[in-house]
Amino acid sequence: MKMTSPTANKIIIPGELPTLNEYSDAERGNKYHGSNLKRANTALCSMCVKAAMNKGLTVDGKIDIHCHWYMKNRKKDKDNIRFAIKFIQDGMMKAGLIKNDGWKQIGDYFDEFSVDKENPRIEVEITPHE
Repeated sequence: MKMTSPTANKIIIPGELPTLNEYSDAERGNKYHGSNLKRANTALCSMCVKAAMNKGLTVDGKIDIHCHWYMKNRKKDKDNIRFAIKFIQDGMMKAGLIKNDGWKQIGDYFDEFSVDKENPRIEVEITPHE
């Protein structure tokens, strides 16, 4: 992986992404709502990935993904929050950062959770898989 600055391997996604429970409820509620939710959040993640790529983020080979989930409060369970990695990886593919999100491209995942009620976000750090 080539990096041109200390933050070149980081993707910042503002706000919070839907949890597994929210996505499941959308899928059950209306046959189009779940699809629209996935499309919109994948597009948001893709825009954030493209912004990071414009700052120098590139991927050469298998990667590890470290997500620091900054939530506005502790009301959502961590396993439900972590479900949003699906939108993030699909956004990486849509932006052209990775070709696929299978075992050959993605190594390990690392998660960290914090509360930042003023600035909820997800900071995604990409590192080469060892």
